[in-house]
Amino acid sequence: MKAIPTVQNFTSDFVTTFWTPIFVGVFLAIVAYAYWPRNKAAFDEAAKMPLREEWRDHD
Repeated sequence: MKAIPTVQNFTSDFVTTFWTPIFVGVFLAIVAYAYWPRNKAAFDEAAKMPLREEWRDHD
């Protein structure tokens, strides 16, 4: 028995074959950016931001 082509089948095939590899590529690019050695100082500084005591100016 042959599958009946429907909008749902076309949409599912389109998402699987086109968008999934794009999203995987975007995810890998974000991970590479986060672990790139040049960005370490900026991320370390951002990680310490909540711990800073800058409330002295607000007293």
